[in-house]
Amino acid sequence: MMKSKAQEMLDHNISCAKNIDIDKVIDIVGILQEARDSNKQIFIFGNGGSASTASHLAADLQKTALLNNKNRFRAMSLVDNTEVISAWSNDVSYNDIFAEQIKTFANKGDVVVAISGSGNSNNVVKAVDTSSKIGCKAIVLTGGTGGKLCKRECTSVIIDSCDMLTIETLHLMVCHVVVSIIRNDGEPIFKYR
Repeated sequence: MMKSKAQEMLDHNISCAKNIDIDKVIDIVGILQEARDSNKQIFIFGNGGSASTASHLAADLQKTALLNNKNRFRAMSLVDNTEVISAWSNDVSYNDIFAEQIKTFANKGDVVVAISGSGNSNNVVKAVDTSSKIGCKAIVLTGGTGGKLCKRECTSVIIDSCDMLTIETLHLMVCHVVVSIIRNDGEPIFKYR
């Protein structure tokens, strides 16, 4: 029973991975490289498992994606400052935890990477709307039908599944594919065996 369920989940993940729009992944690489080359900032955020993916992508852009003779990525995860998050959520609303940080740090031409399995997380949607008013470009990773986020002007990768674990797994995979493509587009500072 457990073995057949495990195989079913692996098959589902593989099937969903094969349905990812590769052109959108390449578009994301281009947006991030343009931000790097023009010294723009990249703000990454999400909730729960998507928060861990946000932190992971920020770390990979800050270190793993570094290339010789290229600018460094100015990437920051907005989920990692517990004090700021708890202050905004306690004093105003949890819906404002990312939008208020965007107001503090973002400038026209910066990039936001919004990660939400459902595409409907109110605080993520509000942050994308706030960033749009500032003039930021939006990258969205979501699942299912894309939710409210995909109704915004953005470059999106939608995982064709309603299973949150599959969506979160493949969001991280997409991030690793993006970082790998960036690494292959130059001479990485850090090599892995």
